[in-house]
Amino acid sequence: MNSSDFDLDVKLAAEVQKLLFPKSSPLCDWCCMGVKFRMAGGLGGDYFDFISLPDGCQFVMIGDVTGHGLHASVVMSLLYGFIYRASINRCDPLRVAGDVNAFLENFAKRSWELDHYFSTTLFCGMINPRTLEMHYVNAGHVPPMVRRGLEVLELSATAAPLGFFENPDISGGHFQFSRGDRLFLYTDGVVETFNGTGEFFGTGAVKDILLRDGSDHLTFLDHLFVDLDNFSGGGPITDDRTAIVIDLHG
Repeated sequence: MNSSDFDLDVKLAAEVQKLLFPKSSPLCDWCCMGVKFRMAGGLGGDYFDFISLPDGCQFVMIGDVTGHGLHASVVMSLLYGFIYRASINRCDPLRVAGDVNAFLENFAKRSWELDHYFSTTLFCGMINPRTLEMHYVNAGHVPPMVRRGLEVLELSATAAPLGFFENPDISGGHFQFSRGDRLFLYTDGVVETFNGTGEFFGTGAVKDILLRDGSDHLTFLDHLFVDLDNFSGGGPITDDRTAIVIDLHG
């Protein structure tokens, strides 16, 4: 296969990968959801979804498999399909996280050379729109943020990244939203964007944007990605960037 054929295959794979993700966020009367993502090199290991369940609960997930590029996209596609099937009829982030770990462990056991590629960070949460309660698992993912008035709260990890241990200690978290809260979910490619001197964008800059930018959810995401491009000097990105905003109306 020559380089032009390989480039065409990568381009086609990137288009297929995009088909996995939702074309738009759910239409809800209790919140507004928006997402923006950019993959390094067209293919990547970031994944996300919003799943509206029959009982009215809203499942949201965001994760990042080890590495990026072609191999990460293959693992991500396998994992995404598994999580979608595992979560579509369940309101239990703990069970989903446990099933994901077992799934990755089974693949890792087939190759000691490639076992470290079958791992992921994962945040999955179940929001009850009637009570605005969220039960979640944060398996080694960068802490999501909640803007509430003039403060920013973080949802710290409740478990290690998945796929490394056969029987990991996975615990869940609980968060009670208030009307007017903004939930911000993202992957490490956002905060680890770096400039010409090697300085990271960092969580502090993200918190500053959350506090000062009062625009709607979609405009906020546009502003964030413009800030990231300006910070990095507009060069090619080296890691996938994904960001989700959920504004809760009550």
